[in-house]
Amino acid sequence: MSAKELIKITINLLVIYVVGGLLLASIYAYTSPIIFRASEQEKKEALQKMIPEANKIEKLGDWHPHEKHAEYYAAKKDDQVLGYIVQTFGKGYSSYINILFAVNKDLVVQKVDILHQAETPGLGDEVTSPSFIGQYVGKDTAHLKVVKEESKEYVQAITGATISSRAVTEDGIRNGNIFLEKALKGEKPEGETPHGSH
Repeated sequence: MSAKELIKITINLLVIYVVGGLLLASIYAYTSPIIFRASEQEKKEALQKMIPEANKIEKLGDWHPHEKHAEYYAAKKDDQVLGYIVQTFGKGYSSYINILFAVNKDLVVQKVDILHQAETPGLGDEVTSPSFIGQYVGKDTAHLKVVKEESKEYVQAITGATISSRAVTEDGIRNGNIFLEKALKGEKPEGETPHGSH
């Protein structure tokens, strides 16, 4: 292959690379705002489902469980606080479990939603089952504890998936509730970024 042919191939490849890069950049510039808006709408709907009677969900701040970005909110109706919604993460057996939970003004759990998990199919992924999630309703911080035997007072672990059960219950929701309590008292919990600050 002559030097001339080599230069020609190099120039052609460079043109393809530049054109391809510009094309990808323009596609990203076009789709990025659409994806962002869809994601924001999805988040808004997920928050509303946690406390449906609220007509305003107000962000209170950010925090970083397991160094992951999470947020917490006040749910209001006509400027009266009905409760709070906290996003948190629990370290499971094979994934970080992304959790959203709602509490009333007394910090008693009202609802739990698992936003994302990648736990073992047929075992740890049972943390999303209604029978497991349903156990949290009516429990305060002191009762967010995993036990292996059947219990109405505490949270019964999923058979063969104690790590995943603890990740949601103690590492996720319990720690999230402790964080929320400190934040509401005006104490600055570790990892908190109040809304509006940088």
